[in-house]
Amino acid sequence: MNQFLLSLYNYCTINQKTMDLREYMVNILVVDDDKNTRRLLEAVLTAENYNVFTAVNGEDALEVMDREHIDLVVVDIMMPKMDGYELTKVLRKANNNLPILMVSAKHLPEDKHKGFIVGTDDYMTKPIDVEEMLLRIKALLRRAQIANERKIVIGDVVLDYDSLTVSKNGEVHELPQKEFMLLFKLLSYPGKIFTRIQLMDEIWGNESESGWETVTVHIGRLRKRFEGWIEFEIVSVRGLGYKAVKKI
Repeated sequence: MNQFLLSLYNYCTINQKTMDLREYMVNILVVDDDKNTRRLLEAVLTAENYNVFTAVNGEDALEVMDREHIDLVVVDIMMPKMDGYELTKVLRKANNNLPILMVSAKHLPEDKHKGFIVGTDDYMTKPIDVEEMLLRIKALLRRAQIANERKIVIGDVVLDYDSLTVSKNGEVHELPQKEFMLLFKLLSYPGKIFTRIQLMDEIWGNESESGWETVTVHIGRLRKRFEGWIEFEIVSVRGLGYKAVKKI
């Protein structure tokens, strides 16, 4: 096992933490053709309460991003089919401002220069200091107003993740955790359609014994609770799922 993988393994074995559902909403995509690197990066990031997806190359990554909402990408450069440079160029040409951290064994100045030219936000060379990588990820997320953004404001309505409340003109609703997470997720991506299975997996978890109909029940409760509020609406999309619409 090389130094990079060994450092990741050591980090994972001594940093197991309790999952925080609020931070779990941040989705990170790890793109690397090395299976061991993918697994260990996934373990490190999961231990830090991130929701992790993996891909083996750029083409695979784009397919994942078609299905899932990704908040940050950690991408290797040297991969078959579509390398990290090409993936970054594709994302930037599509006007995608997704934070991208390149992680590569390519350490020459021209390699880093090319990475920044095609649009990466940060660049690290292997072997990597895991703590530094995590700090850089947090910094990128802060810049993207994802990691520290605990409130959504829609007119007079404020969703506060720290208190699990929705308030409007002095009227405060303290929601059950799952209801709040569901509403916060939908309003974080207004107009974006989420399938019931996507919402179930992300909020209740892959190992939940509840069925996707649980999402329908919670949507019904949210609609009833905020019936008559003009600021937002949860819309059913026939055959697909749900989306939130901001009306002001």
